[in-house]
Amino acid sequence: MKYHQPQEFRVVSLRECPTPAKLMLVDTPERAVAYWRRHVTAAPWYNPDVECAVVLLVNARHRAIGHVLVGVGTLDSVTIHARDVFRAAIVCGQAYGVVIMHCHPSGDPDPSAPDITISRQLERAGRLLNIPLLDSIIIGHPRKFRSLRAMNCL
Repeated sequence: MKYHQPQEFRVVSLRECPTPAKLMLVDTPERAVAYWRRHVTAAPWYNPDVECAVVLLVNARHRAIGHVLVGVGTLDSVTIHARDVFRAAIVCGQAYGVVIMHCHPSGDPDPSAPDITISRQLERAGRLLNIPLLDSIIIGHPRKFRSLRAMNCL
């Protein structure tokens, strides 16, 4: 049996994402979507032809402190887990809450039953961790999106 030595881990910023002051505030779904369109769609891993899920980390004043890719899926689904959603918030130690965002390549931002189910599971997990899920946003195109919080699904 092969034994592995313990490892030391550290968090390293992959790249700087300078944000104009007006876009840093993500206290509304519209501002969160503006952040997505400015930073997430410019990332080298972003593929508009499949569902991509991102966690937006925000401080107590609802200003974006960063984002993390948590899943790249297929044409109509992406698999995410609560541990992946909240891991970065816990490790960075500065996140007050999170916003989960994903795109629908079809362009229709209406939530599916699984979208609502996973969002509710993430909300419960966030309550346990004392890191609130502030919103779950689905992005279509060209300028369409749905906030599950605004739809009273959370």
